Amino acid sequence: MNEQEQRGRPAVAGQQTEVAVLAGGCFWGVEEILRAVPGVLDTDVGYTGGWLPNPTYDDTHDSKSGHAEAVRITFDPTVLGYEELLERWFFRLHDPTPLNRQGNDAGTQYRSAIFPQTPEQQAAAERVKARVEASGRWRRPITTSIEPAGTWYSAEAYHQDYLRKHPGGYSCHYMRD
Repeated sequence: MNEQEQRGRPAVAGQQTEVAVLAGGCFWGVEEILRAVPGVLDTDVGYTGGWLPNPTYDDTHDSKSGHAEAVRITFDPTVLGYEELLERWFFRLHDPTPLNRQGNDAGTQYRSAIFPQTPEQQAAAERVKARVEASGRWRRPITTSIEPAGTWYSAEAYHQDYLRKHPGGYSCHYMRD
């Protein structure tokens, strides 16, 4: 059984997929919003961008591992383009201006970051970030970093689909217009 089937979304033979890895504060809220976006096929919360192998949730806090709480999004690029995912969704579901913070959550694990998986995604992330910065939507400078794709570590099972398991749980994420 492949990962999509294990997570409850059957793989479709011949379907095109692409993976994006994004960090925008606590991964619970980011996952909750992105899973409902048309074209998103699967989400997985986890850790990336740090130096400690096989980090746990506790390892990521207080800058012990350098990892960001992130979401790995598998999407159909024929339905949802990478630039659209970034500009229409990612840069609106969190505030990309505070450094290492979202709401009450503070620390490098809560940084705003994009982890491009390909050179094409790298170029697209740079274009989108520049457009968002130039748009004037945010009164302060964008602090979102564009970081090299690193090893992905899925978070512990209790973090997966957390807000579905715990409706009404804490989240500082919402769509900002």
